[in-house]
Amino acid sequence: MKLSTYFSVCRRWSMRGLLAIATLGLAGGGLAADYPTKPIRFLVGVAPGGGTDFMARLVGQKLNDAWGQPVVVDNRIGATGLIAMELLANAPPDGYTLIVFNVGHMMSAHLARKVAFDPVKSFAPVSLMANGTSMLGVHPSIPAKTMRDFVAYAKSHPGKLSYASGGVGGIQHLATELLKREAGIDLVHVPYKGSGPGTLALLSGQVQVFLTNALALLPHTKSGKVTGLAVTGSKRMKAAPDIPTLAEAGFPSVDVSLWQGMFAPAGTPSAIIDKLSSAIATSLRTPEVTRLLEAQGAEPAGSTPAEFGRFVQHERERWLKVVRDAKITAN
Repeated sequence: MKLSTYFSVCRRWSMRGLLAIATLGLAGGGLAADYPTKPIRFLVGVAPGGGTDFMARLVGQKLNDAWGQPVVVDNRIGATGLIAMELLANAPPDGYTLIVFNVGHMMSAHLARKVAFDPVKSFAPVSLMANGTSMLGVHPSIPAKTMRDFVAYAKSHPGKLSYASGGVGGIQHLATELLKREAGIDLVHVPYKGSGPGTLALLSGQVQVFLTNALALLPHTKSGKVTGLAVTGSKRMKAAPDIPTLAEAGFPSVDVSLWQGMFAPAGTPSAIIDKLSSAIATSLRTPEVTRLLEAQGAEPAGSTPAEFGRFVQHERERWLKVVRDAKITAN
């Protein structure tokens, strides 16, 4: 083949390649412009009624109102969210099957001995949706009204106090281990099958300490059955203005966010992910949604996919360090 002929062929193939890439780009944009054309499914790995389920239904209704397509919340309960995550990992990457999960579900995927998906590569971040508040509560038999009192008492009774969690490797477990490390105290871990049994154990005095969703403890702090020592987050709760933040109490590094976010299957077109992210951010900015979330002890977030991806990476690295330091292993 002559050199001139060779370059001519190369140019023709290069043009065909560029046209193919352009066509794919236009097709992706076209898909996003038409999306959605059928009902969307939100997978949720917890039972109806919890904070993550509430978040999925709230945002789902707003997207339904905006797009005129039903959003169906599909509760796939079990294995600390792993069942729902495996379903998402195997779903078509077309934007019609998504998942709303929380920080505890993220960590369960990393702690499980064996999962049928890659906890990092199988999912595409869409948006951070909300940040929830935790509260550190102690049984009234503990003579402590402040974090200073509690830490002093725990140090004088090493290994004598126990704390509840909703399960090994969950955010309550990890957050309390972080607090133990930062405060230099020794507490005994007692895992339960969920936050509800953990709260009951605190109320009955089976355990003396529980760091969990603030809303679960708030009614009991008002009745005197639990002493609320501190809350997570950058500011005090409107519903409990007398309870300081952990940062105010001297533990700024114990910043635990009960966040919830949305993911799509890996490979979902970026144009569809961007459209979802933008619509979620718009829905979270409404006064109605803000009011409803505040009533749940949470704050609306909203983020770009890239911002959420960086946030999740930071959270993953942070909590995996706690896992390593505390030598936590899965059941």
